Amino acid sequence: MLAFTGLLTAFAAAQAPAPLQETTVGMPGRLENVVLPGPELEPTPRTDRKRPVVVQSLTAYPHGTAFRYDIEYYGLDPGTYNLADYLRRKDGTPAAGLPPLTVTVNPVRPPGQVEPNELTIDDGPRVGGYRLMLLVGGVVWGLGLLAIVGWMLWPLFRSEKRVAYGRPVSLADRLRPLVEGAIAGKLSQPELAGLERTLLAYWRKRLNLEAVEPAEAMRQMRQHPDAGPLLGQLETWLHKPGPHEPVDVAALLRPYRDLPPDAADLPPLVPSPLGRERSPIVPSPLGGEG
Repeated sequence: MLAFTGLLTAFAAAQAPAPLQETTVGMPGRLENVVLPGPELEPTPRTDRKRPVVVQSLTAYPHGTAFRYDIEYYGLDPGTYNLADYLRRKDGTPAAGLPPLTVTVNPVRPPGQVEPNELTIDDGPRVGGYRLMLLVGGVVWGLGLLAIVGWMLWPLFRSEKRVAYGRPVSLADRLRPLVEGAIAGKLSQPELAGLERTLLAYWRKRLNLEAVEPAEAMRQMRQHPDAGPLLGQLETWLHKPGPHEPVDVAALLRPYRDLPPDAADLPPLVPSPLGRERSPIVPSPLGGEG
């Protein structure tokens, strides 16, 4: 009877929870000879920096079908914790069915102690005034240098600008003095013929009429909405001498306004023996000379 009672006592002691282990914040604690069932255990990786308790090491010894462990840990926050929540199997699976491994982490300060205020550091007096002065001086000096260089180069820029504005920007700009000279009667017949030949050659090439018979090419160019007006007016000036009706120069030159100034090879004007300017005779693009 006494033997049976002793066995019951031993069994009850084995089934009782492990005694409570206590430590303080930051101080290591240790549980020794803790027998836990199942495959071997290991601490879970510390992925959360705010974890209140950390299992630092876990030493395992075979113990029949179970393992016996020495567990070292430390707490970061005061409280009571179950170390079994911070263990897993060696194969990475959760450690289910473990008995509680309760530990207590006590605060370092006595209860009710007032915490000190957080340390604040005020900004000191600003330094580097000399460096700032040098920076401002350098900026002012650079702006002054740019102003001097700009003042020196401005006359050159203005002269280049005037030259650029004096250049023709389109074929209409090159044709305008010739058309205005023809209206005023300042162009001779050879000069008018040279201008006509130049425009005939340009439109015949642009309209892909180079392989067409001259008569048919002339007919199509006269009927073309862009080529016809100025070519027809040139024929009037050449073949119908005498007073003519007023001419809208802008309308005649509108088809040439968006063309580059070198789109047509206009003959250069040269001084004539009569005091006017004349153009050299240019072979007609439709055959013969004008």
